[in-house]
Amino acid sequence: MAEVTVAKLAEIVGAPVDRLLMQMKEAGLEHVAAKDKVSDDEKQTLLAYLKRCHGDTDAAPKKITLKRKVTTQLKTSSSQGRSAKTVNVEVRKKRTYVKRSAIEAEQSAEKLEAEVLRREEEKRLEEEQAAILAAEQAEREQQALAEQAEIVAPATEDLPQTDDPTSGADQQQEVAESDESDDESTVKELSEAERFKLEKEEREALKTPDKKAKKVDKSKASKKKWIEEADEIFEEEILHKPVSKRVYVEPKLAKPTKFLKQHGFAKPAAPVLKEVAIPDNILVSELAQRMSVKATDIIRALMKMGVMATINQSIDQETAVLVVEEMGHKYRLEQPMNLEQELLQGINYEGEEVARAPVVTVMGHVDHGKTSLLDYIRKTKVTAGESGGITQHIGAYHVETEKGMVCFLDTPGHAAFTAMRARGAQATDIVILVVAADDGVMPQTEEAIQHARSAGVPLVVAINKIDKESADIDRVKHELVAKEVIPEDWGGDVQFIAVSAHTGKGIDDLLDAVLLQAEILELKAVPTAPARGVVVEARLDKGRGAVATLLVQNGTLEQGNAIIAGKVYGRARALMDENGKPVKRAGPSIPVEVLGLTETPNAGDDFLVLPNERMTRELAEYRQQLHKVETQASRQAVHLENLFANMGEGQAKILNIVLKTDVRGSLEALSSALEKIGNEEVKVAIVSSGVGGISETDANLAVSTGAVVIGFNVRADASARKVFEENGTDLRYYSVIYDIVDDVRNALSGMLSPEYKETIVGVAEVRDIFNSPKYGSIAGSMVIEGTIYRNKPIRVLREDVVIYEGELESLRRFKDDANEVRNGMECGIGVKNYTDVRVGDKIEVYDSVAVERTL
Repeated sequence: MAEVTVAKLAEIVGAPVDRLLMQMKEAGLEHVAAKDKVSDDEKQTLLAYLKRCHGDTDAAPKKITLKRKVTTQLKTSSSQGRSAKTVNVEVRKKRTYVKRSAIEAEQSAEKLEAEVLRREEEKRLEEEQAAILAAEQAEREQQALAEQAEIVAPATEDLPQTDDPTSGADQQQEVAESDESDDESTVKELSEAERFKLEKEEREALKTPDKKAKKVDKSKASKKKWIEEADEIFEEEILHKPVSKRVYVEPKLAKPTKFLKQHGFAKPAAPVLKEVAIPDNILVSELAQRMSVKATDIIRALMKMGVMATINQSIDQETAVLVVEEMGHKYRLEQPMNLEQELLQGINYEGEEVARAPVVTVMGHVDHGKTSLLDYIRKTKVTAGESGGITQHIGAYHVETEKGMVCFLDTPGHAAFTAMRARGAQATDIVILVVAADDGVMPQTEEAIQHARSAGVPLVVAINKIDKESADIDRVKHELVAKEVIPEDWGGDVQFIAVSAHTGKGIDDLLDAVLLQAEILELKAVPTAPARGVVVEARLDKGRGAVATLLVQNGTLEQGNAIIAGKVYGRARALMDENGKPVKRAGPSIPVEVLGLTETPNAGDDFLVLPNERMTRELAEYRQQLHKVETQASRQAVHLENLFANMGEGQAKILNIVLKTDVRGSLEALSSALEKIGNEEVKVAIVSSGVGGISETDANLAVSTGAVVIGFNVRADASARKVFEENGTDLRYYSVIYDIVDDVRNALSGMLSPEYKETIVGVAEVRDIFNSPKYGSIAGSMVIEGTIYRNKPIRVLREDVVIYEGELESLRRFKDDANEVRNGMECGIGVKNYTDVRVGDKIEVYDSVAVERTL
């Protein structure tokens, strides 16, 4: 039904508009005028209020009367030249509809009333029968008393005689006493006779009620028949119980059986307390299931704590503990890796330990000769293959020397690879810190020292480039001592070796120092155990699929083993050493490339060898689910923490980037470096990232999000290039990482809003106020500083406090308009839209200059 106004509703119901508005206000509706709209829901609210006011709680009427009036016209045909007549016929009909439930209720009430009358009549008849039985009992008792009196009366006539002689007086006295007793017995006889007579009359009188009782019995028989009929109606129509025999039977209560005495459900007298196991992150629905409560109760408790979460969202362990305690239950912290512990429980990684080769990480500043030093040791030209002469990836190299076997990890020295250097320090045994003798300690050198200390790894310092003329070994030692790296010859515990990667001087001494440090560490491993270690690098090869470089830290990795690396699993279909040659197995401290994983794992993930591929798949799925829950919880926490903090702030400008690289290590380093660029106004958002070439899917995603596509050592295929050309999306190729960082920083700097620098160009002091019919109040002023310009913004200062900001409406020198008035000259100033200029105020003219900003 369409909405109507209050006036139309008042016309329909036939009530004054004012009264209807008053009733609507009392009903809680917000209608104040006759033109306000009234919806169907508001009509129902008003109707319910009026019913409550009139005491009507039943929404449906019991009786409806319909009146209908139909008026028709009958036309009579004309005859004999007379005109036709029209007769109005009105037919009135009235029909009343009664609700069936009301009729049935009345019938039920009549039947119940008849039942009550029947029971009252039965009770009265029972009382009459009891009265008759009581009268008969009284009659029998009277007859027994009369018979006893007839037997006792003759026995009192004869007195007993004694043989004892007595005096005359005594005899006379006895006779007198006997006479008195005779008189008493006579009186008693009369009284008993009269009593018997009276009882006889009463018995005759009681015969009349017997006749009445017979009449009552006749009436009782007729009433009994009526009662039987009432019973039949009551049982058949009200109780819906068929009656086989029309005989009234007094209802009897059945004795309770042992089954009726037992309850089907016993409500607990006290709340049931449970011990709830809580993992690191848990869904709201799962927590409710473990506590046997409704999820809405959990959400309500979270809202009281200020946490907004839905049934499908996860909460952290601390929040779940608070919820459990709030609801009166006990909690038990659950270990997050239960499934992993169960799967790894039967695997034995112990055995006979043997000495293993040390894993050495080479760290240092950019261009200090790390790769050149390793290149000389390996007798290969690694530096020539890198773009710009800078190492872009983490490389693992297995080197056989005369002093023994050593595994080297060559990490990039650029600042963008800080995270990669930290991961390399945690996976290594010894760190070789390369410091150029001509440059000394640099920022990346300090970071390498910090990473080595945080990982608890011993240092061996290699002072490189000692063949240069500007080399100063003592200066390097002093700078390192300032960083608490003290050489052994100065009383410390760090070995300092002077080397030259160009000439090879000191290389043997460096290897001896590394092997000596390894002997001190007593490095051990179990070759017979299943292999375990760390992922050094991973990339996606177009012809071979996912290729991961693994460093075996314990056990032996064999071809065909089932491997799990982080959240990725697979089977080692092929093993290759650092030179690309296939091998069958790899022992402790041996780096090897593995083919056969489902995806590219993250660099730094631990890998394990499990008995079969089924276990690896189950463990990988478990880790993926755990990672998903943790990610969702962290995103929710960040959203809740920043929800109110971000309110009122302007929306930041975002530079969307689709990033594709050749290997996983470069992808992580680039992502970390790019996300650090920006501030509150401009940010970098990596909408998609991955390893491998740029596909058509990446191109379409960049078009839809307006992103810039950056390819590091990868190229776009033909279909992707076609999408870029059609839509004009920006595609950039790079081979050096810091070029990407610099270009993105410049792009974000261009997105920054310019800053405006203000410069005060002139100040005038108000000396007098004049009124002009055209411009209003004119301030007669003296320029005391700089120059007053007509077209520049101004400020009005009173006691050095800004009271108005605006612009000039007029600037005159005597009667002529002026564009500028210099220092020491008088002028008339009219301030636009401001008339409260007073003597002594200062008018300050300033200029705003836009200044470009940079990150």
